[in-house]
Parts: sequence; structure tokens; C-alpha cells
Amino acid sequence: MVKNIGLQDRNIRYGVGAVLILAGLFGQNWLLGILGLIAVGTAYFGTCLAYVPLNINTKKQGE
Repeated sequence: MVKNIGLQDRNIRYGVGAVLILAGLFGQNWLLGILGLIAVGTAYFGTCLAYVPLNINTKKQGE
């Protein structure tokens, strides 16, 4: 897979993912927890499959 997530995008995904996971745990809403895990997973691997068909790449040169 081609890495298409830049540093700023990655940090935002980690933050949003962590908030969603915590909201899912404390609010007992499993859907929020799964969305949080997806956000953290895409940040960790640096690839967003939704960006591929839209030809979006937030990664800058040298990252």
C-alpha cells in the first residue's frame, strides 16, 4: 500500500481516534470505539483506503 497520510493528518487521526475510543468505552457505544480504532489504524499504517479512489495525498515531500 502506498503511504498517503502526512504528518499533520496522522496526528489529527491519532487524537480523534483516541477521543472516539474513549467515548466508545465510557459511553458504551461500540460503534464509536470501532471508528476510533479505524482512525488510529490508518494513522499507524499511514494509508487511508478512502483517499485512494479520490487520489488524495496529504504526505509532503521528505516525510
